[in-house]
Amino acid sequence: MSNKRGLFALSPLFVFVFVYLVGSLAAGDFYKIPLTVAFLIASVYAITTTTGATLKDRISHFTRGASTGNLILMLWIFVMAGAFASSAKDMGSIDSTVNLTLSLLPGNMILAGLFIASCFISISIGTSVGTIVALTPIAAGIALSTGSNTALLTAVVVGGAFFGDNLSFISDTTIVATQTQHCRMSDKFRVNLYLTLPAAILILISAAFGMNVMAVLTLGLLMTGIIGIWSGSYDLYGWFGSMGKGITGMGELIIITMMAGGLLEIIRINGGIDYIIGKLTRHVNGKRGAELSIAALVSLVNACTANNTVAILTVGEISKDIGDRYGLDNRKCASILDTFSCCMQGLLPYGAQVLMAAGLAQVNPINIIPYLYYPLTLGFVALMSILLRYPKKYS
Repeated sequence: MSNKRGLFALSPLFVFVFVYLVGSLAAGDFYKIPLTVAFLIASVYAITTTTGATLKDRISHFTRGASTGNLILMLWIFVMAGAFASSAKDMGSIDSTVNLTLSLLPGNMILAGLFIASCFISISIGTSVGTIVALTPIAAGIALSTGSNTALLTAVVVGGAFFGDNLSFISDTTIVATQTQHCRMSDKFRVNLYLTLPAAILILISAAFGMNVMAVLTLGLLMTGIIGIWSGSYDLYGWFGSMGKGITGMGELIIITMMAGGLLEIIRINGGIDYIIGKLTRHVNGKRGAELSIAALVSLVNACTANNTVAILTVGEISKDIGDRYGLDNRKCASILDTFSCCMQGLLPYGAQVLMAAGLAQVNPINIIPYLYYPLTLGFVALMSILLRYPKKYS
């Protein structure tokens, strides 16, 4: 594939960035251009400019990307999360949790407490989305009660959620990274500790078991109904109404997610991801360069797919080939794949986790990004570990 065609395949992403970011900066307000409109314009552009297929086929490709199994599962999680958050809030559980948190933690420890709680939950259940669903409403409630910055407290939860996503033995990214690099989870975990401990300054013990996020949400939803009706917070119809309000409130988030999935599928079939992979692996030179290429590879593909598990799956075998060719440690390669994909996913305003947090906290996703200190710090530490050949044992 030619460079021109490869770059052109990525142009829908450039259109999205231009419409939303440049347009918002020009207007001086990130609420002037809805994300749905920016994705709609980029999606129409992607379908229109794709060649070699009929309009019907192009629309079919877009629809296929907007309705993959993983994406539909994510939409169901959004629906359940909206219903749970709204019914829990109307029942008064959010206010009670906020009051308990404020009574137990001094004012200067709220941010640290939220982060530690997010880290602990995420490493126990192995999913960043489940952690965000559980803690974001509480973070938003604390922000409202204390007059704090809602985007900041939401970002603290998101950062802690990716701590566990990166480290947990039951995280899908850990499983995929270790399988593609042919190493044991325990070995990859030890390498990861060298990166995450300096960033988080925490010593954690991984949980051995976890529960599916849909099961957690279903159980939580049933409990809000039972407790809410029993306590008189609402009757059966009030519970139904609260759930309906929460589901409706997730409408914009669902639309954005589907359009992002369709847009990225068009980029994929046009060769955009293959182009990125080819460019980054063409001039690899030495172990340091090989590790940097793996980090850049999974980060860029993650930016194009907005899914860290898919990104690792996409570049996993290529990364293994690079590692074998340059004599890299498989455990370090697995850690690089998992860490950089989580860092990139945590910083994407159109990634599922940030969109979910923004939807639950009712803030603009862009406003959360500047406060995502943990993903930024983890990315910096991981980059320095490559440049400085750290830890020596695995480098």
